[in-house]
Amino acid sequence: MKFTKLHYAVLTALAASGSLSAEEVTKQQKATIEVIEVTATKRTESIQDVPVTVTALTGASLEKLGVSNFDEYVEFLPNVVFQGTGPGQNEIYIRGAATAQTNISVSSVQALQPSVAFYLDEQPVSMQGRNLDVYATDVERIEVLPGPQGTLFGASSQSGTVRLITKKPNHDGFSAGFDTSTSTTKGGDLSNSVEAYFNMSLTDSLAVRVATYNDYQGGWIDNIRNVPGQGGYNGSAVVIDRISANFAKLADPENTPTTAPQNDALVEDDFNTANYAGARFGVSYLINDEWNLLVQHTQQSLDTEGVFSYDPNLEGQTSTNRFVPENNNDDFGLTTWTLEGRLEQLDIVYTGGYLDRDINSTIDYTGYTNGGQFSAYYVCNYASAPEAQECLDPTKFYKEQTSTSRSTHELRFNTPADKDWRVTAGVFYDTQEVSSVGQFKIANTELFPDLQRTLAGTEGINSNGGPFPAEVSFVNDVTHTIDQVAVFGQLAYDITDTVTASFGARWYQIDDIYKGATTTADVSGRLRAFGDGSDAALNEFFGEEEASAIKDAIASGQLDTSLLDNSGKLTVDDTIIKASVDWKVTDDIMVFASYSEGFRPPVTNRVGGGSAANQEGAFEGFRIPVYSTTDSLDNIEVGFKSTLFDQSLRFNATAYYSKISDLQTSRYDPTNISFLVFTDNVGDAEIKGIDGDFSWVVTDNLVISGAFSVIDTELTSVNDVLDGIAPSVGSRLPYSAKFSGNLQAEYYYNISGDLTGYINGSISYTGERLAGMAMDAYMVEDATNLVYGTGSGLSIQKEADVYKGVNYQSSNGETFAGGRYIQDSYVLANLSFGVTNDEWKAELFIDNLTDKSAILYVDTQQYTPKVVSNRPRTVGFRFSYDFY
Repeated sequence: MKFTKLHYAVLTALAASGSLSAEEVTKQQKATIEVIEVTATKRTESIQDVPVTVTALTGASLEKLGVSNFDEYVEFLPNVVFQGTGPGQNEIYIRGAATAQTNISVSSVQALQPSVAFYLDEQPVSMQGRNLDVYATDVERIEVLPGPQGTLFGASSQSGTVRLITKKPNHDGFSAGFDTSTSTTKGGDLSNSVEAYFNMSLTDSLAVRVATYNDYQGGWIDNIRNVPGQGGYNGSAVVIDRISANFAKLADPENTPTTAPQNDALVEDDFNTANYAGARFGVSYLINDEWNLLVQHTQQSLDTEGVFSYDPNLEGQTSTNRFVPENNNDDFGLTTWTLEGRLEQLDIVYTGGYLDRDINSTIDYTGYTNGGQFSAYYVCNYASAPEAQECLDPTKFYKEQTSTSRSTHELRFNTPADKDWRVTAGVFYDTQEVSSVGQFKIANTELFPDLQRTLAGTEGINSNGGPFPAEVSFVNDVTHTIDQVAVFGQLAYDITDTVTASFGARWYQIDDIYKGATTTADVSGRLRAFGDGSDAALNEFFGEEEASAIKDAIASGQLDTSLLDNSGKLTVDDTIIKASVDWKVTDDIMVFASYSEGFRPPVTNRVGGGSAANQEGAFEGFRIPVYSTTDSLDNIEVGFKSTLFDQSLRFNATAYYSKISDLQTSRYDPTNISFLVFTDNVGDAEIKGIDGDFSWVVTDNLVISGAFSVIDTELTSVNDVLDGIAPSVGSRLPYSAKFSGNLQAEYYYNISGDLTGYINGSISYTGERLAGMAMDAYMVEDATNLVYGTGSGLSIQKEADVYKGVNYQSSNGETFAGGRYIQDSYVLANLSFGVTNDEWKAELFIDNLTDKSAILYVDTQQYTPKVVSNRPRTVGFRFSYDFY
């Protein structure tokens, strides 16, 4: 059998847990496992020598798996969860450390900080509410580091870090290539993509690399005509009876001419499209034998239309009713620089970056009418005469304009790697600013022309001459600035030739500055008053009566304001640590144990200190926290890494125990709509689990690899004010399956000459998961029945006899039980067939072979459930060509 270089390159490509590669032809012509170099410890090391759990997908692996977006390749990382409502609107969770994030319509102003840090090369680019959705083109590898990585990677590395490492300019000469594909989705539209790169060494010391891409992803969700009574949206008055007795007559169709929203002009098949377009430019300059400079710029535009979820109350699993044209335009530019060199015995790295991101969104907000004691005010009148009572079209929208900037700088030093002791130390500075203006239409101007002016506080804001359109009735205008400085270090010491111990620490200080206003609240003034804390400041802002109640709440410990200064700035500082020991049992087997800490900083609330409008049940005497406090994660893990049977099998596994203290969550209660959305600390939790992966070169023609994750999560304590609202002690955390895993296999064969054929198959399993951190599923299901005349059909796990988050009764007069929606288990399979040689590759592929509609996420921000699902069966063709 003739072995070409490409023959082995094809073999390399699998790997969910670390990509495989065949080495150059050996005398025995035996394929072995590639040594993957990673930078998980901010040094370049073999993945098998790093005494922490690391998963790596190389660029070759991503190409063979046919994935380029995080929501696609996360299926091959079973300890990683990707939850959200569509491209550019998702959150990453690792090892079960998940909670409820705020809905996307206010994510820019009131979201939790991420629990997983996302890096593009050396730069952190994760953000509250909306992680950067970076298209994975011309990628060297993706590194996933489960468990706290706070000592080296800082805030938001609480439960792990994901790093996308791009290919850098190469000084060896010229190379170029392109990759193109086209595909069709069952019941959907065509998709197509083009990716290209070229690399050129301009001089002996100067090289450039350019990568560009355009990926159009056709839709498969249909916006169908709204037909009330046939599973369609009935309007607003149908829910009023369960919300307020004052509207009982309005809920009677004989007395109330309820108007259902119309969407005839918006009916469209396959309306959920996405388009990624961008380019990356890199320049590498070898200053001398010891110093080099790399400068890169990445520019990307992500444009989506429609929604990526279906209404389960409608027939089929690809239909929805939407009443406003929806879009999300997400553009970013990221410029980065890295200067590396050597000074005597020290390796020195200075790296920095500047990120500029702009988001413009329009979101259908009609479902806002469905939940809330006061929502009906916005579409129905309170006329005393029955004949004058009416409800008009409840159609609503939300528009957001958000500008984000982030600048980071890090200077670090490494001592020589060949010494018995090795030190990595550095300083880090980060400043980020999120400026967001959100405009809500929540009231019907025909019915209540004066209501908008009341909500606005001034007539001018909603007058034709004001800064916002007349139809806008509520505005968020907030600027959020976070400044962070940190000093970190890690020492590794070889106790013996085979045993190494390491210790790391990070001191940080974070300043959180939250300024701005909502239509009904001065956020800046509120925080200044709390920070000042004097009687004069509190009385001036809140008035004497409310200030007296607030002072009592502060004195009793109900409200914590100790982190604020008199300008309203919130400041936290702390030191976290990490320690580990590893033993090289043999050259091919290592065992390790480690302890590590991670954290997320506090989140300031827009309406902190506010009291519940509905002072009944669980909300009697309740006040919104001024901020949620830092939540921390302590982790202990033991694991082993092994490369066996003459380098033909790699098997790694880790067992871990994590304890989360003061777990942050996002809260919203529909009986107290004046709360808006705020953050709170739900309580404490424990996570126990095992994750592992293997790669096995079975024969010279067959490679099998896979990964698995077993997770047991449990709430161990619940904040008293969340008793009966959040799941009880002993309940599972959301979004993570007890078991998930994947398996891939690739078989290749000679065709003739230098032509090689291959067959690649993969299958992944995700167990059932629970949605959210509030037991509101039965309440939401009741609204669904009232609004649509039918239930959602989704499974619910009952967790309490009474849900205390609401004080009204269900449509049949009974009290709501507590429970959460179940995101059912699913299996996905992909298959591809290809022919390749040393220059080109042609491939036929089938993604989602069995046409499984998986429940990836249950979204309840419309007060009725919407199901985010995967793309149906997709068949396509790929072709790539490389020039050397």
